[in-house]
Amino acid sequence: MSAVPAAAAVPTAAAQLVLPDVDLNEAARRLVPLLDADFLAEVRWDPTLRILYMPAEHPLLGWPACRVDGCQNRAGGAARICTSCRRRLPKHGLSENEIHLLPPPVRVVRLETCAVIGCPRVRISSRRPLCSSHSWEQREIRKLTLEEFLAHLEVRARESFGPCAVVACLRDRISSLCSYCDAHNKRMLALQKSGQDVDELHWRATEPPIPEAGVVNLRGLTPLAVLQVLYGLQQRTRDGVKTKPEMIRIVIDDLRRCQVGSVADLPEPTDKGKRSISNSIARHVYRAFLDPEVERTKDIWDLAAFGFGGRLNFTKISQRWLREAIQRWALDDLPKRRGDGARGFVQHHVSCAAMLSVSLRAVRDDHGEIPAQLGRADIESYLHRLAYQEANGKLTHKARARIVRQLKRMLARIRSLGLTRPGQPAAGLPDDFVLLSSDVPQEGEDDEPGRDLPPEIMRQLCEYLPRFEELGRTSREVRVAVELAIDTGRRPDDICELQWDCLARDDNGDPVLIYDNRKRNRLGRRLPIPEATADLITQQKKRVRERYPDTLIAELKLLPSYRKNPDGTKPIGDSSMSERHRIWVDNLPPLLLADGTEFDKTQVVPYAYRHTYAQRHADAGVHVDVLRELMDHRLLDTSKRYYRVGETRRREAVDRVATLQFDRHGNRIWRQAKALLDAEHARRAVGEVVVPFGVCGEPSNVKAGGHSCPFRFRCVGCDHFRTDVSYLPDLQAYLDDLLRNRERLLAAADVEEWARAEAMPSHEEIRRVRRLISRIKDDLGELTAEERAEVDQAVTAVRRHRTVMLGMPRIRQPLPDIRPERSA
Repeated sequence: MSAVPAAAAVPTAAAQLVLPDVDLNEAARRLVPLLDADFLAEVRWDPTLRILYMPAEHPLLGWPACRVDGCQNRAGGAARICTSCRRRLPKHGLSENEIHLLPPPVRVVRLETCAVIGCPRVRISSRRPLCSSHSWEQREIRKLTLEEFLAHLEVRARESFGPCAVVACLRDRISSLCSYCDAHNKRMLALQKSGQDVDELHWRATEPPIPEAGVVNLRGLTPLAVLQVLYGLQQRTRDGVKTKPEMIRIVIDDLRRCQVGSVADLPEPTDKGKRSISNSIARHVYRAFLDPEVERTKDIWDLAAFGFGGRLNFTKISQRWLREAIQRWALDDLPKRRGDGARGFVQHHVSCAAMLSVSLRAVRDDHGEIPAQLGRADIESYLHRLAYQEANGKLTHKARARIVRQLKRMLARIRSLGLTRPGQPAAGLPDDFVLLSSDVPQEGEDDEPGRDLPPEIMRQLCEYLPRFEELGRTSREVRVAVELAIDTGRRPDDICELQWDCLARDDNGDPVLIYDNRKRNRLGRRLPIPEATADLITQQKKRVRERYPDTLIAELKLLPSYRKNPDGTKPIGDSSMSERHRIWVDNLPPLLLADGTEFDKTQVVPYAYRHTYAQRHADAGVHVDVLRELMDHRLLDTSKRYYRVGETRRREAVDRVATLQFDRHGNRIWRQAKALLDAEHARRAVGEVVVPFGVCGEPSNVKAGGHSCPFRFRCVGCDHFRTDVSYLPDLQAYLDDLLRNRERLLAAADVEEWARAEAMPSHEEIRRVRRLISRIKDDLGELTAEERAEVDQAVTAVRRHRTVMLGMPRIRQPLPDIRPERSA
């Protein structure tokens, strides 16, 4: 029992340091322990006066102070000279360039008391340091100089007239007959002269104090609002967000004027800056007490409770059982996600479930509220609804397939989580209320031309890179990010997250980029880069280090953001990079292809540089295993989706090779190269299939993709087989393999004769292969040296295309030069 009072005493003791002698409600007491004593000391929080002082030199809370020594006034403009000091310059015969010679101002803070010792009344001005009463006595009665008056033995201190009646004001009244300080008295007189009907009691409670440089006055606010402002300001500072004193004052003035008890009750401000600060404070206060167990019971989740940004909205799912089941699925799925895209990924799945909810509500009399009464017919209605939306242009075929596929996974996961058991949200859900693999619409293969940018477009983009400098102060970092994306082919978010110390050297002294593959959570990856790229990184490192000399290198980013980033530890975002990249591209002149036609600028996106990087290396004949390592893929199939073989080179190669085609007897076949090229994909899909050393047109084998030959793959004895000169190395390798197998079987002693006979390559097959090879070589021998060189070049190109499709590129070509001003 004694533990409860002790626990309650902790916030009470802390409250005395923040708001002494104030009775706090429960919400306010919960906030008190969250306030950092170091932060309160940093802003010089005065708990008695409820005033904080934001230091002018503070990187996030500072304000532009006058450059004159001893002056504490705020100074706007580039010159950083306040109005008072600017007026004093001509009197001292100085110009703005000689501001350092200007003596300190004699003006004191207006809150300074009378120069008479012990007098609490406010002095008239900096040049008249006496209160009104003592000033009248000096001039009219004593008729002494200021020094003589202050030294006179009969001069006595006066009692204070009391504080100004405006709640937020710290100044004293100007006389016993006036309730206000001088400034507020003038404001009241102005209101009365304007003819307005003034509720003076309300005006006293809501009128803001007289602003002073760096001073933020929280008087007139409820204790809860005071604590909320202090906590919100603390969290904004921790997050690296700049807060100007004048902006926080505006929010406080709104709280005072509206007389609300909490920041959350403040009406939505119309001003963008004011709305940003008030919403930020309210958000920090709200998230201070976020509890995942409480948040999961709501229909709109603040994902900060789960370690992510943004909100997750389930309100469009009208059936309670389905909404609770999808929420349970989301709770299971969120911990598996990483990065900024987690919210969008989960929200898209929730939206797919919402489409099912809409379908159930529309087609069922019970609106789908009873899961036990659902069945396959409801799934079919949902699928028909999606098909109808696709037919009317509301969905693309790809989007429709993705929606069905994602909902299929969610429904399966709901069952595996046990949510269809008794007592669970989806209890009694029938087994046939499920999406099958056959329900997912078949997606067409992507067009062969990838997302890479043609070399001539890349050259033009690189020529226009200097125009990034015209887009503002962050454009230098974005330009470097784009150049790195072009040179390295890394993903935009991997580029933006590069550490300052991301450049290393291998054992040969060649430069290596060290980066993190954030998508696959593979850290410390190493990528060989050219010296030109290393020079770019070195220059950027120098620039960043000059900007943030005090930050630890391990915490510094190569591409630091200019917003909310006082120490350079926060990088530019990939969304910011994409946004500025789009502005840059849209403002470029038309981009022209090699034939003079205009290129579609919408295809120029940061991720396209990754495809272009892969395409450049594929065109150069980089082995797919090496390219997979360069792209940091685990699967070869993933790498192969990033590039294609150049169509021009393939056409030229097929034109030459097509004139050297042979049937199984070695008879030469000629076909028009254009027809061969134009029908290539259709024949592969419908009428032909590739076999180890040629192509096959046997219907059943084609239907089976080359895996069901009715003649047990005896190609050289089949009229459906055809080959060409590009398969000559494969035919020769096959012949060598037949001969080796024959000799091995003849030498084997531990095999029965019938098995030896079955496995032995036939003499006829060996003879046919030899004859086919001989006929091809004979025809090649009839060519001139120039024709033979052209055929060899064509064979190389055709075989590269064939091996690229199979995942085995062989011949390396130089990378295209898209940056003539730099080394490749």
